[in-house]
Amino acid sequence: MTIIANWSYPTAIRFGAGRIKELAEACQAVGMKRPLLVTDRGLANMAITQAALDHLEKAGLGRGLFADVDPNPSDVNLAKGVEAFKAGGHDGVIAFGGGSGLDLGKLIAFQAHQSRPIWDFEDIGDWWTRADASAIRPVIAVPTTAGTGSEVGRAGVLTNSQSHVKKIIFHPKMMPAIVIADAELTVGMPRVITVGTGMDAFIHCLEAYSSPFYHPLSQGIALEGMRLAKENLRRVADNPNDIEARSHMMSAAAMGAVAFQKGLGAMHALSHPVGATFNTHHGMTNAVVMPAVLRFNRSAIESRIAAAAAYMGLHDGFDGFYDHMMKLRAELGVPDKLSALGVDAGSIDKLAAMAAEDPCAGGNPVPLTLDAAKALYKECM
Repeated sequence: MTIIANWSYPTAIRFGAGRIKELAEACQAVGMKRPLLVTDRGLANMAITQAALDHLEKAGLGRGLFADVDPNPSDVNLAKGVEAFKAGGHDGVIAFGGGSGLDLGKLIAFQAHQSRPIWDFEDIGDWWTRADASAIRPVIAVPTTAGTGSEVGRAGVLTNSQSHVKKIIFHPKMMPAIVIADAELTVGMPRVITVGTGMDAFIHCLEAYSSPFYHPLSQGIALEGMRLAKENLRRVADNPNDIEARSHMMSAAAMGAVAFQKGLGAMHALSHPVGATFNTHHGMTNAVVMPAVLRFNRSAIESRIAAAAAYMGLHDGFDGFYDHMMKLRAELGVPDKLSALGVDAGSIDKLAAMAAEDPCAGGNPVPLTLDAAKALYKECM
C-alpha cells in the first residue's frame, strides 16, 4: 500500500496506512499536553484504541479516556464527557472512532468551557456567534470507519434526551486541527458496519450532488466521492484487508462531509428521527430509505443523475444508476424495509412530523412536506 499524502484542505490531513504512529507528535503540534481520547464503548478496549493510548503515554501525554458514548450521542453523554474533561485537567480532545465518537469528541472540546447551554448553539442562522470562540479547545480527529466524514466537519449531531430529536451544533472552530486518516484502523470493522458506514459516505455525496443549492466546489467533490465509493465499497465488504480500497473509502467519506456543505436531503431528514427514536445505525438507515427518496426526487434530478451515471461508468441514465444501487444494496445485505431495523409502523405520524422539520429537509430537491414524509415512511415500512 503506497497511498501516502499530506493535505491542507479542508484542514491538515495526514493520510496513509500506519500514520496513527504520528498521534503524539500531532498533539504536540497543536499544543496539547494532556489530551482526552473520546471514543465509543465498543472501541474502548480494542487493540487499536489501546495502541493509541500507548503512543500517548510513551510521549508523556497520559492516557486519558472517555468512552461513555451512545451510538447516537445525547446531551447526557456530553454532560458526562465535559465533566471528565474538566476533572482530568485536559486541554484538548482526540476524537477517535466512527461518527458517534468523532461528533461527541468535537462537542466536548467545544462545550467544556462555554457558559451557555449546548442548545443555544444549534445550526440556526448565526447562533454559532453566541459561543466564546476563545474557549473552544483543539481537536485531533482519528476516524476508524469510512462513513460520516465528521473528521472534516465543523459540526456535531447531538440527540436531545428529552425530545429524542437530533440537533446539529455548529461552529467553524469545531473543525479538527489535524486529521489522521489511517486505513489500517478500519480493517477490524464488522462487515455490517463497513457496509453501513460505506453507504453513508456514498449517500452524503449523492444528496449533496442532488441538492438544488449553488456550490460548484462541493458539486465536483460529491461526484468524485460517489465514484470512489461505487468502485470500492463492494471491495472492502468482500475483503476487509484490502487497504487500498479502504483508503479510497476513507477519502470518499471525507469528501462526502466536505460536499454536504451544499446541502443534504430527504434521506437524512427521514433517517435522523428514526435513529433518534429507535437507535438505528445512521448509515444503514440512510441506505434503507434511499430507493424511495430517489423515486420521489426523480422529476427534479433525472438529468443530473444521468450525468453522474455516465461519469461513474454506468449506462441507461437514471434507470441505470437506480438499478445499480438496488443491486449493490442487495449484494451488501442492506435491508429492504425499516421494519427490519425494528422501526414500528405505528410511529409514522410522529416520525414524519420530525422529518418535515429536520434541517436537512430544506436541501431536498422536491419539497418534503408532512404528507410527503408520511408517504415515504409508508413506502419504507
